[in-house]
Amino acid sequence: MSDARLSSPAALRNREPIHAVLRQCLGRHARVLELASGSGEHGLYMTQCQPGWRWQPSDVSEAALASIAAWRALAAAEDRQGAAEGDRQGESEAQRAGSSGREPEQATQGGGNLLAPVRRDVLEPWPDDTFDALVAINLIHISPWEVTPALMAKAQAHLEPGGVLLLYGPYRRGGEHTAPSNAAFDADLRRRDPRWGVRDLEQVTEVAAEHGLSREAVHELPANNLALVFRRQ
Repeated sequence: MSDARLSSPAALRNREPIHAVLRQCLGRHARVLELASGSGEHGLYMTQCQPGWRWQPSDVSEAALASIAAWRALAAAEDRQGAAEGDRQGESEAQRAGSSGREPEQATQGGGNLLAPVRRDVLEPWPDDTFDALVAINLIHISPWEVTPALMAKAQAHLEPGGVLLLYGPYRRGGEHTAPSNAAFDADLRRRDPRWGVRDLEQVTEVAAEHGLSREAVHELPANNLALVFRRQ
C-alpha cells in the first residue's frame, strides 16, 4: 500500500508561530475548523500541542484529504504504540510498587482530537455546525477573490459569538507590498492564475467587517507573512 502522506516545508516552518498566535486567541478547549488543510501537518502539530482542541481538517483536493487521513492514521498508530508501552511500564511499576507499598504513576495517552478530514468548499453549502475558530492558512491569495467574501460569510454563519477567524499569509499594506519577495511572489501567482494574488489587508478587513467580523490583531510573522485575527461580533 502506497503512502498517501504529503509534506509541506512551509508548514514545518510556520506551524510554531501560527500555534503561538492561536494560543493567545483560544482557551484550552476549542472546536476548530481548518480550511484548505493541504498536507494536514498543521492540524497534526496543533492537536499534539493542544490536547483540548478538537481540530477538524478539511480540503477540496482528494490528494490532500488522503494525506490528512494518512497522517492521522500514523498518529493514531503511534498513540496505540505509546499506550501499549505505557501499559507495560505501568505493570512493571505496579509490581515494584506492590513490593514497596507505594502507588504506581499513571501513564498519559494521546487523544483523538484530530478528526477525520472532510470536504469543505466555501463556495458551496455547509452542514449546520458551529466552531470556536476557523483557520485558513495560505488560502486567500491562492484562490479567486470571490473566495474571500464567501469565507467571511461562512465565518459569520458558523462561528460561535466571539469566535475567531485566523488568516495567515502575505498581504499588501496601504496598497504596497511589505517586501520585494512578496512582490515577486505576487507576480508569480498572477502568472499562474490571473485570479490569484497577494491581497490588500485593508480590503480584507473591510469585507470582514461587512460580515460582522472585527479585526482584533495583526501579527507579523517570519518570512514577511501576517496572521490576521478577526472576532465574530
